[in-house]
This record gives sequence, C-alpha cells and structure tokens, in this order.
Amino acid sequence: MDYFFEKFIDCESSDPVTDLKPESNQSLVKTILEKGLKAAQQQNWLEVSNQLKQLPQTQSDHDSNQFLVNSADWQTVFDVALEMLIKADFLHKWEITKLFPLLGDKIIIPLSALALDETIEAEVRWFICQILGNFAEQSVVLTLVQLLQQSTDNELITIAGKTLIKIGDRAIDALVELLSQPKYRLLATKALSYIRTTSTITPLLAITTYEDAELRAIAINALGSFHDRRVAPILITALQDPASTVRKEAAIALGFRPDLCQEANLVEHLQPLLYDLNIEVCSQAAISLGRMQQPAANAVLFKVLQANTTPISLKLNLVKALGWSQLSSGIVYLEQALDNSNNLVRQEIILVLGRISTPELKHQSVQILINLWQLRQSLPVSSRQTLATSLGELRDRSAQKVLEQLTQDSDRKVQLHAISALKKLAVSSEQ
Repeated sequence: MDYFFEKFIDCESSDPVTDLKPESNQSLVKTILEKGLKAAQQQNWLEVSNQLKQLPQTQSDHDSNQFLVNSADWQTVFDVALEMLIKADFLHKWEITKLFPLLGDKIIIPLSALALDETIEAEVRWFICQILGNFAEQSVVLTLVQLLQQSTDNELITIAGKTLIKIGDRAIDALVELLSQPKYRLLATKALSYIRTTSTITPLLAITTYEDAELRAIAINALGSFHDRRVAPILITALQDPASTVRKEAAIALGFRPDLCQEANLVEHLQPLLYDLNIEVCSQAAISLGRMQQPAANAVLFKVLQANTTPISLKLNLVKALGWSQLSSGIVYLEQALDNSNNLVRQEIILVLGRISTPELKHQSVQILINLWQLRQSLPVSSRQTLATSLGELRDRSAQKVLEQLTQDSDRKVQLHAISALKKLAVSSEQ
C-alpha cells in the first residue's frame, strides 16, 4: 500500500492536519479506513471511493472542505487514494481525483514528484495535473511548467497548459515574486507566458526590459496575443532589439495586428527588417508585411524581391507574402517578377498564383499563367507540373486550352497533372 508513499513523503511526520477530534470521530475514521483498506485489497474501487466519501470533513482557512483526520490516518487515506489512482480504471480514477483535494496541500509535494516522473503512466500523470490545479501555489505552477518543457506526450502537454490557465490570476502574484530569484526567473517567465490573462500583461511588460534576451523573447511572444494599448509600442520598440530572437518575435506579433498598420505606421517599422542580418527575421518581416494587406507593403516587398542580392530563401517568402496580401497589386508584382526570376522562384510564383482564393483576383492570376505558357513553353518539367496544378486549382474555363495542350506534354507526370486539372474544371462548370 505504501510503495509510492515511501518514495515521496516522510511517513514519520507527526504534525496533525487539524486539531484532535472527539473519540467518536476517531472511531468512525478507523472503521471507514478498515473498510476502505479491505476494499482496496480486493481492488473494489467503487467501494473504496464510497468509504472515503464518508470520512468526516471540516472547513479550512480557505473555506474549502478537508478531511478531518490526524496525521497517521491522513497517511493511510493518501496511500489508499494513490493506489486507486494508479491501479483503477479511468472512471474510478476520475472519482478519486475529486477526493484528493480534501487531503489539503500536503499532497502537493508527493504528487508533484509523480507528475514529473516519466516512469509513471501518462494517464496517472494526467489526473495528477487535474488534482494539482486545485492549488494556486508556486511549486504547483513550476511543476506544470517543467512538465510542459520535458514531456513529449501531447495529452500531458495539453492538460498542463489548461491547468495553468485554470489557476490563472491566483498564481500570478506568486510568479512575480519568483522573478526576483535568478534560479526561477526563466520558469516563472514561461509560466506567465502560458497564463495569458490580462493580469499577466504588467509583469510581461517588465520582463521585456530584462538583460536576458531569452526572457525578452518569451515576453514579447506572449504579449503579442493581447490587444492592449500598452502592448503595440513595446512590440515596435522590440523590432530594434539587439537580439534577433526578440526582433523575430516582435515581427511575428505585429503581423497579427494589421488593424494597427495605418495608425502605427507598421510598414515603415517592419521594412528595415527585410534587410536584417538574420535571415529568419527577414522572412518573418516579409510574412508580416504581406498580412498588412496594404499597397505600400506590397511595394516594399517587391523592391526586395527584385534585388539581385536577396537570398533565394527570402525571395520565396516574399513571393508568398505578395500572394497573401489579397491585393491586385500583389498579383501584378508577381507577374513582373516572372521575367527575371530563376526556375525555383518562378515555380513558387506559379504555385502561389494557383492558391489565390479571392474571386476577383482568380481570373487575373489565370491570365498571368496562360500568358506565361504562351510566351515560355520551354518551362522545366517541375514548373509545367505546377502550372497544370495551379490552373486546375483556379478552376477557370479560360485555362482549358492550355491544359489540353499540357495533356500532350512529353513528360508523363505533366500529362497526369493536366488531366487532373481538366477534371476539376469539368466539376466546377457543373456546379
């Protein structure tokens, strides 16, 4: 019964959970526990649960019920409950999970250790997260963050995140205190980033001024999810942060705020990052500018796309950004870029044009692709395949002649792509 308990808690503790009880209560507890122990030996988990529910309870200082048992009895109850949590089926685990909080915060240390023990079954650790969510303690929050960091089990990651959100505001003050301790600063910052409530904005704003770039990047990432008037100026300032990780996170965050584009001159602020020394920052700036859906942003993107010094990997993202802008100017710029692009970039342009979803821009895209075929029939096989696929995705009847020509291509794969595209045109015309 005590094989897990001995590992995680000092069994010799004699501190009572509550004041001593009347003899009648002690007798009642003893009788209940005897029945509970017997039921546990028989693995009759329903009876175990029923017996534990009959234990006398009292009101704690936090106005929540707790079992009215002394330390020795507490140990026995914990042992029985833990054995049920480990051995019972899902439904009975769920039932015992509801009773664990009645044992008070003494369960935090042993259950936290179990939550982080990768030798314990994932389902048991999942339920432990549920239990720990009843306690807004620093140690609980840190345990959950550690679990998020070390676990590869998606269900565990999900429940740990949800539990942090459940704790929410009750844990923020405790985390802010931990920020003053270098040993826990990173974990506390990560915890605040997971608990995305408005109460975390103030401490996160403070973290953006810390010397540690990793902490600043985490804070900027979290702040990007808030539409709070205090956040945008911080994000814009972070675009000039000396750390590339911070600049990248700021660019990502501002990409989701096209509503601020005019008011905050975001195109002007994001443009310099297209020339950043870090290629990831450049690429993210391109993506964010595309999301602005502004002619000025498209002009900036096209200028960099045309430059001979622009790396190919960045050009590919610039092409995608022009397509995402959902503006006619973006389509025009892509057409112009076809003239002086290498095969890889040209193929990306063809692919992006085929993904245009705005009805009024689809025909414009189709005409560009048709013109490309008519003027450049010496396209490589990969580009001809992509051309056929894109014309099929656009589902415009004006592309039928080109697709029919592609069905006669010398390459079998191009033929198959063209045949598939013609079928899509046929289905589209019937609808």
